[in-house]
Amino acid sequence: MSKKYNCAEGGTGVYGLGFIGAAVYYISHATGFWVGVLGFLKAIVWPAFLVYDAMKFLGS
Repeated sequence: MSKKYNCAEGGTGVYGLGFIGAAVYYISHATGFWVGVLGFLKAIVWPAFLVYDAMKFLGS
């Protein structure tokens, strides 16, 4: 019998915690319902914002 290991679980946990934090941040700063919906959508793709700002900061 061979065992299969999934090594992506640590990254999934980090993404999940980041998603919750981003969702709370964006929704708590929302000024209306649709701004809150937009904040929720931004929370889903928060790693893209992180990488974009890191590359901008590094000058790449």
